[in-house]
Amino acid sequence: MSVILQAIVVFGVIAIGARYAGIGLGIWGGIGLFLLVTVFDLAPTSAPVDVLLIMIAVATAASVMDAAGGVDYMVRIAERIIRANPDRIVYVAPLVTWFFAFLAGTANIAQSLMPVIYEVAHGVGIRPERAMTASGVAAQQALVASPVAACTAALIGLYTQNGYDFGLQTILMVTIPATLIAVLVVSTVMLRYGKDLKDDEEYQARVKAGLVKAVVTQAERSPLPKHAGTAAAIFVLCVAGVVITGIFPELRTPSTGKPVNMGAFLQIGMFVASGLILVICKPKLANAMQSSIMRAGMTAVITVFGLAWMSDTFISAHKAVWMEEIGGVLQTTPWLFAFVIFFGSMLLNSQAATVRAIMPLGFALGMPAPVLLGLYPACNGTSFLPTSGVVVSTIAFDQAGTTRIGKYVINHSFLVPCVTATTTATIAAYLLQFVMF
Repeated sequence: MSVILQAIVVFGVIAIGARYAGIGLGIWGGIGLFLLVTVFDLAPTSAPVDVLLIMIAVATAASVMDAAGGVDYMVRIAERIIRANPDRIVYVAPLVTWFFAFLAGTANIAQSLMPVIYEVAHGVGIRPERAMTASGVAAQQALVASPVAACTAALIGLYTQNGYDFGLQTILMVTIPATLIAVLVVSTVMLRYGKDLKDDEEYQARVKAGLVKAVVTQAERSPLPKHAGTAAAIFVLCVAGVVITGIFPELRTPSTGKPVNMGAFLQIGMFVASGLILVICKPKLANAMQSSIMRAGMTAVITVFGLAWMSDTFISAHKAVWMEEIGGVLQTTPWLFAFVIFFGSMLLNSQAATVRAIMPLGFALGMPAPVLLGLYPACNGTSFLPTSGVVVSTIAFDQAGTTRIGKYVINHSFLVPCVTATTTATIAAYLLQFVMF
C-alpha cells in the first residue's frame, strides 16, 4: 500500500507539473521528493549533478553561438537549401531540419524554419501540413541523435552512473541511422497525407475570407552579424572534436593512463567553444543570457533537477520490488518497456525529462545496456498530445489552416507523423543494437 501511495504521489506531481509546463515540472518534482522523504521516510538519492552540468555547459555554448548570430546563420543556410528544392519539400525540409537540429542540439530551430517551409510548400501548391509536421517531428527525432542535446547528456549520465562503458560514439552509432530512417519513412507517409489544396474545402474557405496571408520573405530579414558564420563553424567544430575524442579515447587520456570521462570532456569542449566564440566573434553576453536557447536550456535543467531526483529516489527505494514483480517480464519481452518510455514522454513533454525520469527504471530492472539504447528513441512521443511547443507554433505558422487540432483534440495533425517516426526509429534502433552488440 505504501508503494502504491508513493506511486500516486510521483505520477500526481508529474500530472500537475505538466499543466504548468516549463519549469513547473521541476518544481513539482521537488515537491514530490519532499513528500517521499518526509511522509514516506525514503532516503533521497544524490541529485543528477553530472547530467545537469553537461546540460548547463551545452546551453552556455549554444546560447553564446546564438548571441553571435550562429543559429541564425544555420537557419539561413537551411532556408536556401529548402528554397532550392520546392517540389521535393516534403523530403528536403524534414532532412534539413533534422540536420540542423542535430548540429544545434535543439528542436527550436524547427520553429525558425516553419515560416520558410510554409511559404515554399504553399507557393508550389503542396499542402503545408505535410512538410511542416514532418519537419517538426524530424527536429525532435534529431535530439536523440545529437551529441549536444539534453536527452543525450541525460543518457550518457545514466550509463556512467550505472557503470556501463557506453560513450557518446556508441549512442550515436545507433541513434543517427535510426532517426534518419524514421525521417525518410515519415516523409514518405506524409507525401500524400490529407487533401490537396485544390480539394480542401476549409482551405478554399480561408482563401475567400482573406485569411491566407503572405509571410516574411528572406529578403526582408535583417542582415546577420559579421561573425555569425564563424560562430557557427566554431561550435560545430568543437562538437565534432568531442565526438572524435569519443571514438578515439586516447585523445582524452592524460599521462595517468585513464581516459577522461566522456561527460566531463563534453563539458570541457563546450566551454572551449564558448570561449573561442567569445574571443573571436565578440558577442554581447547579455544577449546570450536572454537567448531562447539559454531559456530552453535552463528550463530543461530545472525540470531534470527536480523530476529526476524524485524519480531516482522512488525507483531506488523499491528496486527489489520492481525486480520481483516485473523484472522477469521485461527480461523476456524487453520491447514492452518502449511503451512505458513513450507514455512517459507524452506526459513529460520533454525527451531529457523522460530519459531521467523513466530510463532509470530500466537500469533498476537489470535490462541490458544495448537494449535500453535500442528503446531510447521511444522518448520522442512528445508530439502525441497537441501541447508541445513545436505543435503549437507550427499550427500558428500554417496560415493555410491545414495544420490543425481536430474536434476530438487527439486527432491533430502531428499524431500520424509522431507515431510513425517514433515507432520507426525505435524499431530501427532496437534492431541495430542486436547487430552492433
